[in-house]
Amino acid sequence: MTVLDDINAGVREDMEDRKRLVSLAELKDRALAAAPARDAWAALGGASADRGELKVIAEIKRRSPSKGDLASIADPASLAVQYADGGAAVISVLTEQRRFNGSLADLDAVRARVDVPLLRKDFTLDEYQIWEARAHGADLILLIVAALSDQQLREFSALSRELGMNVLVETHTPEEVERAVAADARIIGVNVRNLKTLDVDRSVFATLAGSIPAGAVVVAESGVRNADDVAHYAAHGANAILVGEALVSDATPRERIAEFTAAGAAAIAARA
Repeated sequence: MTVLDDINAGVREDMEDRKRLVSLAELKDRALAAAPARDAWAALGGASADRGELKVIAEIKRRSPSKGDLASIADPASLAVQYADGGAAVISVLTEQRRFNGSLADLDAVRARVDVPLLRKDFTLDEYQIWEARAHGADLILLIVAALSDQQLREFSALSRELGMNVLVETHTPEEVERAVAADARIIGVNVRNLKTLDVDRSVFATLAGSIPAGAVVVAESGVRNADDVAHYAAHGANAILVGEALVSDATPRERIAEFTAAGAAAIAARA
């Protein structure tokens, strides 16, 4: 069993517990009554006029399977405010509880404090989670190609769009990029962390990003330690970066986001 398989098994168990508390019908009512979703596509520079900037998806992340505990984050909403003040285009909130110590309560708290688009970062395996994301104020969800069939990719993407949300489609291999493109993904993430070993190989990004069609927003995921890593990704085609550990472990996340944005913009200008 791979790490992803193990995580997904826990996600399904926890979801079944939530289903016993809140029915799909009730979730649908909540989702349809929620305020309209914010436009994460536009926030990430989906319009060609904004492609000269590197966008930051700043993540609220307490722990990870590869590194263990990262930060306690007693007040995720306050951290989100710092992220927004630093210029984050999107804020990612991890809601998976077993491996990442996240929750939907974190998403609720952040939604109540910031106006920027929110990514519900979780392992989406069922339409229930999509309705759940919208009911709790998410504007963007994550779909991991390695965890889903082509039919699920299409159906989950379509449902998300119907609810006004955008989708970040995560890939790890050339074949997964092909599947994401075939599913008409507009925001494609390249995660350089191997899901079987959890090792990070930053060189993977350039290869995969080069096969993503022009017009898509390309997001570099994992492996951002400093401004040099940001510049590397931006130089090889990233329009945005998703970064968690480097921010939650930093005493000045607001300033770090500004530094990453500047490093990315300089690298994008140099490649033009």
